[in-house]
Amino acid sequence: MKAWHFLPAMGQLANGGGPVKLGEWLQYEGDLILCQQGYHASRRLIDALNYAPGPIACRVEVAGHIIKGDDKFVAQRRRVIAWCDATEVLRRFARPCALDVVHLWDAPDVVVQYLNTGDEPLRAAARDAAGSARAAAGSARDAAGSARDAAGAAARAAARSAWAAARAKQNRRLTAMISAELRAHGEEVPG
Repeated sequence: MKAWHFLPAMGQLANGGGPVKLGEWLQYEGDLILCQQGYHASRRLIDALNYAPGPIACRVEVAGHIIKGDDKFVAQRRRVIAWCDATEVLRRFARPCALDVVHLWDAPDVVVQYLNTGDEPLRAAARDAAGSARAAAGSARDAAGSARDAAGAAARAAARSAWAAARAKQNRRLTAMISAELRAHGEEVPG
């Protein structure tokens, strides 16, 4: 089965494991335990990103005994069939995702400018401005807590549906971007 996985920047297994070699099967010899033991991966790239210990995006194949969870699974065997350092792709991906929801807060101009342009000199200023805005919003959020709780149940039901649609859109966007990056590095991107 084909899936997605991320590795730390140095291309080694997370949690102190050794180096990963393209095309080489890794075999887990113990009991598989989801989130704890075995070789993990996700069917959707956006789900694998939730667990990413670093920026190395990998298209993987898994085999042997497999235990499935909601957004990931653990397998007895896994091998990397294509990979790339996705640091810059992830930054390019994050900007349109943030722009999709920037209307939900009073974003400082420098934040919106960075999100629209990707101009690196603006990145630190945008991060600082967003941090200041986040701190101010925290105080307002605390004051509005009881009102939020009263309206929360209805909003959560609507939000779950919107969230699923947004995640599907993000997954399509990210998969297209990472697949293009893999192809740009001469990697074949298997199904």
